[in-house]
Amino acid sequence: MRQHAQSAAQLSLAANASAGVSTLRRLFLIQLLTIAAMEMSAPFWPLHLRQISSLSGPVLAGVSFLVYAGPLVMAICSSPFWGRLGDRRGHKLMLLRALLALALTQCWIACSDDLISIVCARLLQGALAGYITAAQAYGSVLVGPSGRAGLLTQLQQANALGSLLGPLLGAAVYGYSSFAQLNLLAALLCLLAALATLCCLPRLPPPAAAPLPTAPTTAAAVPAPTPLALLLAAIFIVQSAKMTPQVFLALHVEQVLLAAPWLAGLCYAASALGLCLAAPLWVRRFKHASPAAILRDVECCCWACVLLLAWQALSHNLALFVLCRLLWGACLAALLPVFYSLLNHAAPTLAAGYLLGLANSAAKTGALLGLSAGALALAYLAPAWRWWLVSAEYLLCALLIHQQRRRWLALAAHPSLT
Repeated sequence: MRQHAQSAAQLSLAANASAGVSTLRRLFLIQLLTIAAMEMSAPFWPLHLRQISSLSGPVLAGVSFLVYAGPLVMAICSSPFWGRLGDRRGHKLMLLRALLALALTQCWIACSDDLISIVCARLLQGALAGYITAAQAYGSVLVGPSGRAGLLTQLQQANALGSLLGPLLGAAVYGYSSFAQLNLLAALLCLLAALATLCCLPRLPPPAAAPLPTAPTTAAAVPAPTPLALLLAAIFIVQSAKMTPQVFLALHVEQVLLAAPWLAGLCYAASALGLCLAAPLWVRRFKHASPAAILRDVECCCWACVLLLAWQALSHNLALFVLCRLLWGACLAALLPVFYSLLNHAAPTLAAGYLLGLANSAAKTGALLGLSAGALALAYLAPAWRWWLVSAEYLLCALLIHQQRRRWLALAAHPSLT
């Protein structure tokens, strides 16, 4: 009788695990579709703003900054509210809210032909959307604390694929139709994602209250090779460097490379393709490596980014420029995801949710600074010098990591120095 009960319990656990895997696959596909819809218009905003208003110089840079950074600022302000509401009412409802908000604001943008209306729509989009955070929260409830690392990896892969497919699809629509049609298609994709969420994702009970983060103990024999402050600073700098070119990439393709405007989508997608191709290779390389060895490879990738951004500054050939973007994306696959994975090594006594919140805050703040730097570069720097600014950001990150590696190696060789 006892064996029969144990067999039944094992079958129930296997069925629940299978259902969880199936739900994660559906969440992956929905996230891919959503990110693709969100990224369709990303490369073309400066071109569209210039077309509808004949702006140029600092004014175009300022409006482009509002369009790119406004939703981010609103998301930073509204995310805590939506997170608390999701904890009380369930995160599936937050997914539906975010997707419907994206669809409605994309329709508003498609129907707008003046700057004030577009900026208002983008601000409302940032305040009401927040799909990525809602998807992370939903998946965290589904897999539990032990599966969060794998969940974040899968969702980052969905983000990378969406960032690859979205600009390519947007380039095709923008090249043969119009920016309004592009946004209407994005709204339709968001509605399809909302329908899939409603029909295919189960409603999960609100998560139990998480314990408060505990203070780290003072008895540490050997210092971690990557202190938490260093990781947060690296996440901040890398995200800033990633977002800085977004403001001026399309204009660079048109004015310096003398290519058709829709080819900005190809250049935008090349980095995402490099990230998708290289991510599995980096995962296998880092799977059994020590944090110190991982940090060494990450430093090498930062130096490679310095050179690749310098190459972009000097290149006037479209094919070489796209190749450089592809290699840059391959290096990005070893930076931000790895910094996230090293958080537990840096502060093992802190709660995972608290660490993730710190990392996301650093990433969002870095993205905001990057967009600000991109807007200032567009307004006041020559096209080639804009890329040198991004190269300098990676140089700063490489120097920080190099200094920390030297310090940790010295402490590891002479523990008495601690």
